[in-house]
Amino acid sequence: MKYTWATSTHPGLVRDSNEDAVFPEEDGNSAGDLLVAVADGMGGHAAGEIASAVAIETIAGSEAAAAERVREANRAVMERGEARADHHGMGTTLTVGLFMPDGTLDVGHAGDSRLYLSRRHELLQVTTDHSLVAEYLATGKITAEEAVDHPQRNVITRALGISWDLEVDDHRVNLRPGDRVLLCSDGLTSMISDDEIATILSEQPAPQAAGWALIEAANQAGGEDNITVAIVDVLE
Repeated sequence: MKYTWATSTHPGLVRDSNEDAVFPEEDGNSAGDLLVAVADGMGGHAAGEIASAVAIETIAGSEAAAAERVREANRAVMERGEARADHHGMGTTLTVGLFMPDGTLDVGHAGDSRLYLSRRHELLQVTTDHSLVAEYLATGKITAEEAVDHPQRNVITRALGISWDLEVDDHRVNLRPGDRVLLCSDGLTSMISDDEIATILSEQPAPQAAGWALIEAANQAGGEDNITVAIVDVLE
């Protein structure tokens, strides 16, 4: 299986800095293994930016499966947070996709960044948000409409840097030619709906154009957070 990809990141219209990180930073094509990841850092005094950078650096230097790379990144973030007082308590989400030559996608995930699969113009959210609002939705405590403006919508229940014993979600997806995979931070999904995302992914044939169209849409909706997207197209 061959892949072509593009990654894009933008600080948004409200935040002074960009605490997101993405891998790879360059667009490209590959007929072999491909690693793609998005991290959304959190913490004061630029510590969130450091946490996401440490996570990306760690998974990029690992040879493990996706979920184990997330665990390795958690240990690295925890160690960095304990080494310096001004970095204590920093954390980051992390969603990792390992694209194999045989078309298998190995996913490791913790937090509320997301991985979607777009197939034949249908959009499927592969990952589950580790957030309080997502838990409320799953148990029926609130409706999807109430979730949009819920006062606790930014509360994360699972992330790197919080505990040495991090539970990591592990997914396997069998990809097909024509599939498109999107990894993104919640700066995108908190601003525009899945229907809007699906429409843009369907209308923009090139990964780079689709990525920047998504970022522009999020900014037009308010751009309240950093926005990062990685798009991978599956070729013959």
